[in-house]
Amino acid sequence: MRRIIAVTDGDQMAKKVVELAAKELGLRCISRSAGNPTQLSGPELVELILQTPYDPVLVMFDDGGFNGIGKGEEALAYVVKHPEIQTLGVIAVASNSCFHEWTRIDVSIDQNGELTPYGVDKYGVPDLEIGRLTGDTVYVLDRLHIPIVVGVGDIGKITGVDEPEKGAPITIKAIEYILERSGYHRSGNEEQKTDQQTFERK
Repeated sequence: MRRIIAVTDGDQMAKKVVELAAKELGLRCISRSAGNPTQLSGPELVELILQTPYDPVLVMFDDGGFNGIGKGEEALAYVVKHPEIQTLGVIAVASNSCFHEWTRIDVSIDQNGELTPYGVDKYGVPDLEIGRLTGDTVYVLDRLHIPIVVGVGDIGKITGVDEPEKGAPITIKAIEYILERSGYHRSGNEEQKTDQQTFERK
């Protein structure tokens, strides 16, 4: 059994930020899951996840702007439903999708790093609706019974506050929130942190 946190973004900036977060928090990252859109299938991603020496594992999924259920969401649904995968939560990334796909969220983290019950836009500014976020690779989330969904703006950007050079604080806070809410404790992770913090780059 491997535990994952899914991120609904996979462009180059997202990849850089998710890798950074994995290194900072002592987690694993499937770098090959990046792509705009996602290039790997659900079975291929499961194989990579199960090969990781420890968890939780950060995995990226991206539809590349496709209307409806695209490759990213197909892969996400397959991974979440797999019997050997436990999904701790999902970071739902906002976008200005012209197709207006949306999902229910449990909480958002705004551009100031504050928790809010409202959805946020790609800039991390709270929207008008409580518990709802508009994005690209989020349509399928409501069907998957995810334990917790955290909404954020466009990771690695969010008007500059989430840039890798600034430590990607919004993305890291979202991951930490999911870990805390899931009851995951990083006891014994000191050994993991000394495991060269390598990422899956095959």
